[in-house]
Amino acid sequence: MDKLKYERELEEKGYKYICGVDEVGRGPLAGPVVCAAVIMPLDDIIDGIDDSKKLSAKKREMLSELIQEKAVAFNICRVEPEVIDEINILEATKLCMKNAVEGLSIKPDFVITDGNMTLDISIPQTSIIKGDALSYSIGSASIIAKVHRDKLMDEYAEIYPAYGFEKHKGYGTADHIKAIKEQGLCLVHRRSFTKKWQ
Repeated sequence: MDKLKYERELEEKGYKYICGVDEVGRGPLAGPVVCAAVIMPLDDIIDGIDDSKKLSAKKREMLSELIQEKAVAFNICRVEPEVIDEINILEATKLCMKNAVEGLSIKPDFVITDGNMTLDISIPQTSIIKGDALSYSIGSASIIAKVHRDKLMDEYAEIYPAYGFEKHKGYGTADHIKAIKEQGLCLVHRRSFTKKWQ
């Protein structure tokens, strides 16, 4: 499978700086949603880029370092649980993606996002279902976003040890739900996601 198919088609249309955007953390009960925007050089390809969920943590960390070293530009943003509760997770994800794109040190000529997202940006854009597995640029964004969020959840695990964030990264596992029932919520829980246990 050619993971540069979309990028090459855009290059042929004259777009130079092609930005891939992805999010991680839409589903968890705790922690922020994290988005990354990245413009990768298309003449110096990193092997092994894929949907971050398909890679081991060790492989993701190695690739994340390489991506950040080689990227023409990258930016990682987060939207906190209280904002997710206020505007809902879909709007929070769109806001996070928009901020990630607009914070890049180089303005992209074209933006490709994972899923089915239309962002409130002035740059031409398209979205690709399963883009993190199909597009090199989106896959790269998915990896750096995932590594960044996992590290953040590990830090929260030290502050709030009762919940086991280092194991499930805030997702709704049986152990996590049990801890919520026993301990109540902590500051990084999403109130709109945990109503049934409040």
